[in-house]
Amino acid sequence: MEKKDLRIIFMGTPEFAVETLRRLVEDEYNVVAVVTQPDKPVGRHQDTLQAPAVKQYAIEKGLPVLQPEKMKDPEFIEQLRSYEANLQVVVAFRMLPEIVWAMPEYGTFNVHAALLPQYRGAAPINWAVINGEKQTGVTTFFLDHDIDTGRIIMQKPFEIKEDYNVEDVYNGLMFLGAEIAINTIDKIIEGNGHVETLPQEEMIKTGDELHLAPKIFKETCEIKWNDTADNIYNFVRGLSPYPGAWTNLISPDGKTTVMKVFKTTKAMIPCNGKECGEIMIFGNKLLIATRNCWLQLDEIQLSGKKRMDAKTFLNGFRNIEEYKVKSND
Repeated sequence: MEKKDLRIIFMGTPEFAVETLRRLVEDEYNVVAVVTQPDKPVGRHQDTLQAPAVKQYAIEKGLPVLQPEKMKDPEFIEQLRSYEANLQVVVAFRMLPEIVWAMPEYGTFNVHAALLPQYRGAAPINWAVINGEKQTGVTTFFLDHDIDTGRIIMQKPFEIKEDYNVEDVYNGLMFLGAEIAINTIDKIIEGNGHVETLPQEEMIKTGDELHLAPKIFKETCEIKWNDTADNIYNFVRGLSPYPGAWTNLISPDGKTTVMKVFKTTKAMIPCNGKECGEIMIFGNKLLIATRNCWLQLDEIQLSGKKRMDAKTFLNGFRNIEEYKVKSND
């Protein structure tokens, strides 16, 4: 089989998926159509529609775009079938029903931003950083009935450095994901539609702890100051810059203001029995007590204000040591 003979439908929505689609187009793979989410209303009054990043790129390149509201819509299914695709490639999209993922003769594979079977779920990049992992990666696997459990085709590792936040890992995996998608398609072409796979069950050893990566909500992002400085440091970088870890800054009279925290430094200075959430100023540094050590806040944002470094914040905020943050005791 040659590259031109493999008819590919690409499915994805955000910027993360664009890089893979770009590689497919620029390397002249036969992408016959693109499926993405419907345009979303944006703006103050939700009166402007914004196209997904994948749609914007696809239109720029003259590719047909399908945007079904429901993946089981009979009209969409017929449209999809009309392209007679041999293979579907999914990157950062949504759950697919069997009638969709089983349609192509060579199946549908997904690029997942983790080393499966670890970090199955919607937010694998965030949770890998939050959990202090030193390594993550990307995996291609064929879709089946359950989420992120299909037969693995390929994997590529990625190092998470100590100072990386989720954006750094996201960017690295975005390019690595495009690379593994191309490699996987080439394997399928070389095998005339067939490729060796490995069931995930065979990769799980007795006693292994499987970490999950569930969707992240606002309440997930609240900092628990009664945790250790190491854990809070990882928690903050695992949510930075988006959606952002947050805490309630409490004034002496009990009023609360939401404060997002985007960057911290492990001061490694023992708290000596200070209450978790207590605030201390040391020179121009803003420190908060955790379970074991002081944690230095480097970049923060008060509700309704701009993001700023701690020095700028302290210059404009008086008597901060009289405040505290909720410790979640």
